[in-house]
Amino acid sequence: MSEERSCVVVTRDCQTESNGTVCMSYRLDSIEVQNGKRPLEYDQEGENVQRKLQKQSDGSNLVGVTLSLGSSSASPPEQTDKRDHAGDNSDRNTLFPALDRDSSINSLIRCSRSDYGAIASLNHNFRSLIRSSELYRARRRNGVVEHWVYFSCQPLEWEAFDPARLRWMRLPRMTPNDCFVLSDKESLGVGTELLVCGKDVLAHVIYRYSLLTNTWSTGMQMNAPRCLFGKASLGEIAIFAGGCDSQGKILSSAELYNSETGTWTTLRSMTKPRKMCSGVFMDGKFYVIGGIGGADAKLLTCAEEYDLATGTWTEIPNMSPVQPNLENDIPDTSAAPPLLAVVDNQLYSADYAEMAVRKYDKHNKAWVTIGGLPEGVSSIHGWGLAFRACGDSLIVVGGPRVMGRGFIEVHSWAPREGPPEWNLLGQKQSGSFVYNCSVMGC
Repeated sequence: MSEERSCVVVTRDCQTESNGTVCMSYRLDSIEVQNGKRPLEYDQEGENVQRKLQKQSDGSNLVGVTLSLGSSSASPPEQTDKRDHAGDNSDRNTLFPALDRDSSINSLIRCSRSDYGAIASLNHNFRSLIRSSELYRARRRNGVVEHWVYFSCQPLEWEAFDPARLRWMRLPRMTPNDCFVLSDKESLGVGTELLVCGKDVLAHVIYRYSLLTNTWSTGMQMNAPRCLFGKASLGEIAIFAGGCDSQGKILSSAELYNSETGTWTTLRSMTKPRKMCSGVFMDGKFYVIGGIGGADAKLLTCAEEYDLATGTWTEIPNMSPVQPNLENDIPDTSAAPPLLAVVDNQLYSADYAEMAVRKYDKHNKAWVTIGGLPEGVSSIHGWGLAFRACGDSLIVVGGPRVMGRGFIEVHSWAPREGPPEWNLLGQKQSGSFVYNCSVMGC
């Protein structure tokens, strides 16, 4: 395999300290990288990435890191450990020379997540930091968040899209059995994890992709395993509500997942059992909206609000944007759950039948049409089209319905800028049907 080379230059110029002025420079070069991969592989083969990461403090301190690398940059542990400090004899907690750890981390949290794979290749200390949750906890404390879109258009294959740098990236391929491939699956980004829930040969199972280690793992289980549930995340926590068990029974139970501890907590049950519902966080509360419920498995138009402070559910009539199909063109169970997203604590829905965007009027408790969806994206009764919140924007991920290998598009619109005017952020050859899509903000 051809070699890739990585170089980091760290410069600290003339910092005035209590004992005088210190001028120093530090250079690591000829750091060879072999047989490794970044935490995410960029689609552009052989792409060279040049990033300068800077922090300016009161005009007196300057820390600059220049990264130059090829398409694969992370070293295997046994290779990196041999050159851990590249001549630096400081302790193993040292990141940047002459900077304490807190200052070093405060510099790194300003870097894009796209650069973390390169930074992890420098030495053991950087790699350990990137693979721990310490850096992301610091980002969260300082309000530094990047939202990436994760989606799957082919079984077992996942991709990520960085809407800030307009980059497509590939995740490692999943390796579950055929039963999981063919089962209904739901996905959710929470903390630094992407959870993909489906059915194994004998029971429900959850596969977890870790952003920290770039690996898939399994084994974690809910207290009451389920599928076809409503779910949403808020930082490092997520709530899963309703759905149905392995016997097909519709559930009213709910659970809270904490990605920091990897634990599940059973919550008080909803007032109604429901499946194929949608979940969102809004105004600090969790909402599960619409779905199918009751002994006759009919469409539910109500929602339920969960207050995390009091641990109670409150029913809200007619909050679902999907109303009963009076013409009965298709069974209720054939349509996708409501396509919902929350931006700036405002609730939006995508009406795939009318190709319209609607906004929920909290005061009048009614849905109002405010514009259209991007032209060309298609779905099958709502399936295959993703409608998500991504920071302060709404995104639509999908493509035109074509025979054979099609392409996927990512469209974005920021509601604060006015009526819907969709911007095409990216397009690439892929399957045009989106099986699963989630946004991870960290």
